Amino acid sequence: MKKVLVVDDEPAISTLLTYNLQQHGFETLAAPDGETALELVQNNLIDCILLDLMLPGMDGLTVLKRLLQIKSSVPVIIITAKSQEVDRIIGLELGADDYISKPFSPREVVARVNAVLRRNSKPQTVGQNVLKIDSLTLDLDRHLVQIHDHEINLTPKEFELLVYFVENRTHVLSRQQLLQHVWQVDYELDSRMVDIQVSHLRDKLREYAPEQKWIKTVRGFGYQFGLESK
Repeated sequence: MKKVLVVDDEPAISTLLTYNLQQHGFETLAAPDGETALELVQNNLIDCILLDLMLPGMDGLTVLKRLLQIKSSVPVIIITAKSQEVDRIIGLELGADDYISKPFSPREVVARVNAVLRRNSKPQTVGQNVLKIDSLTLDLDRHLVQIHDHEINLTPKEFELLVYFVENRTHVLSRQQLLQHVWQVDYELDSRMVDIQVSHLRDKLREYAPEQKWIKTVRGFGYQFGLESK
């Protein structure tokens, strides 16, 4: 049974979330603040975290940073009010996997939890499985990326995105295609999440090969992996 941690200081919302998750077969833990959440993550095997950004004491973005430092492989879905667009974008930039805006439906929450769990439970390929293009090497078994023998530190989502770009390097990929194949979502999701992740990926690749234009923007359509020199 998958275990979901709900971090929200409003008892009514916390109860609503935990009840609906339990009704769909999840085990749940609840934390009213960031300190309690960090303690629960350290002492329990958590599969997914629902994190409200408006928390007493330690703010939600700080909690997110700490959570990702402790358990970077655990997917985090941030919960924000529609007026918190800046915080939502910062949360995605810090490494959150998804977001939900208030007011939300319990059905939407369950769908998004299931989606991030599917994305993080892909079976690992056994055996030698390496992609190499020019100075870029991707070891799919070890989730290792190197440029000119320098290891690049990517988040799990950035790694998935890069692999998909490389495997489809002859195609221009729309944001919707990236959402469907990398995020594996079956609901409407803000395409800015794609833009943010692509921007982060570009920055990390550019650090070790600044002369290379790794991912091209195709105006009006999306992106394409490329090996053009600037």
